[in-house]
Amino acid sequence: MFGLCLDDISEAAFEVWPCCWDAVRLFEAMSTQWRVGMGGATGLDYGVVRDVARLIGIKTKALLDTFADLRAMEAEALAVMAESRDAR
Repeated sequence: MFGLCLDDISEAAFEVWPCCWDAVRLFEAMSTQWRVGMGGATGLDYGVVRDVARLIGIKTKALLDTFADLRAMEAEALAVMAESRDAR
């Protein structure tokens, strides 16, 4: 649906720095909140970020830094999805 296939998912373990853990948790929790157009995913639905963050226990004070990290992850995910679409 988003241009990803099983080959795009690595089974290798990776380390998450403690300062980035909230962003990783939020990115994973937002996995069903992609805005999608005719060309595929266009970005995350920012309208629900605060609610999702609250649901997974991210404090409002921490959300500003976490949101910046989430946007970086979103940008990289969009780039990977675009590469996958272009490769077809």
